[in-house]
Amino acid sequence: MQPLRIGNVQLETPLLLAPIAGYCDLAFRLVVRSVRGEHGGVGLACTDLLCPQAILNQSHKSLWLAATSPEDRPLCMQLYGRDPGIMAEAAAWAVEHGATIVDVNMGCPVDKVTKKNGGSKLLCAPGLAVDIVRAIVRAVEPSGTPVTCKIRLGWDDASFITRTLPIALADAGAAAITVHGRTTEQKFRGSVRLEGITEVVEVMARHHSTVKVIGNGDVRCPHDAKRMIDTTGCHGVMIGRGALSQPWIFRDTAHYLATGRLPEPLPRAERARLVLDHFENLLRFRGERIALNTIRQRMSWYSPHVQPWPNLKRDVQTIASAQAMREFMQAGIDRYRDLPSPVLQAPAGDARA
Repeated sequence: MQPLRIGNVQLETPLLLAPIAGYCDLAFRLVVRSVRGEHGGVGLACTDLLCPQAILNQSHKSLWLAATSPEDRPLCMQLYGRDPGIMAEAAAWAVEHGATIVDVNMGCPVDKVTKKNGGSKLLCAPGLAVDIVRAIVRAVEPSGTPVTCKIRLGWDDASFITRTLPIALADAGAAAITVHGRTTEQKFRGSVRLEGITEVVEVMARHHSTVKVIGNGDVRCPHDAKRMIDTTGCHGVMIGRGALSQPWIFRDTAHYLATGRLPEPLPRAERARLVLDHFENLLRFRGERIALNTIRQRMSWYSPHVQPWPNLKRDVQTIASAQAMREFMQAGIDRYRDLPSPVLQAPAGDARA
C-alpha cells in the first residue's frame, strides 16, 4: 500500500470516502473514521456536495452539510456550481471552516445539479471548468490548501474528456483528479470502465507526474480496490456506495492493501455497535426527530451486513423514542455475542487471514 500525498497533505492511507449527496454528513464520517477503537482506514473523508451560494448565505441546511469537528480530520469540502467568483469565495470560506482540501464537483450526474449547469455539466464546458479551478486555487493559495477535481469520463461515449480536461485542470493548479469510471449518461448503470481511469493515469504520468489520480466506482470489497489499483495504476481509491452499508470497508481494505491478506472480520456485535454509534452521533448533532428518521432510512443499507437479525428493517420503523432505539440496538448487540464472526470472502487463490 503506497502512501498518498495530495499537494502538501500527507494521507495515512490511499482510501477516500466519496461525497455522496444525502449520506456523508458528520455523523456518518465519524463512524467511518473510527471502527470501535481502531483507525477506520480512511485517508480522507469528504462532505456532501455543497452549494456555494447557500454556504455564503449561511443556509441552515448547507451549514449542517459543511459541519465538522476536531475528530473529523483530514476533511475535504466539495463545492458545485459554475460561477468562478462565487466558487472562489466559497472555497475561502471552506478553508476558514475546517477544510484540509477543497474539491470541485465535475462528476455529479443528477438532473437537479446538471440542469443548473453544475456537476458533470462542466465536462461540456472545459474552459469554464478551468476558470473555476484557477479562481479557487488563487483564493486558497495563502493557506496552501490543495484543490482537487472529481470528474467522469465524459458526458456520453461521444464526448470523452479523459485525454484533455485532466491536463487542463492540472495546468490550472489542481493537485489531484478523482475519476468516476462512467459517463454522465450512464449515471450509475452498468459496470465501471477501468480503461477510462487508466487513460487519465497515463495522460497525467506524461504531462503532470506529481498530480495524483484517484479511481472511483464499483468498489464494494477490498478486492475491488486492489483490482482498480492494479489495473489502472491509480494512486488512490475513493469508495462511495460500498461504504454506506459497510463503514468498516476502509478498515478491511487498508489491511488487505498493506498485507495482501484479509483481516479478521469485524464481529457481528461490533458491526451492530457501529450502527448504534451512528445513531448516537445523529442524536448529538441533529436531535431526536432527525436521528430517528435517518437511522430508519439507513437501516436498509446496514441490514444485510448485521444479520441474522429477524425483522430488523420492519421493527425499527415503529420505534418512537431515542431510548427505545438504544434499547432495541443494544439487545441486538447482546444477542450477537455468542454467534461466530462473519466470514470475509476471498476469490479463489487469494491469501486469507
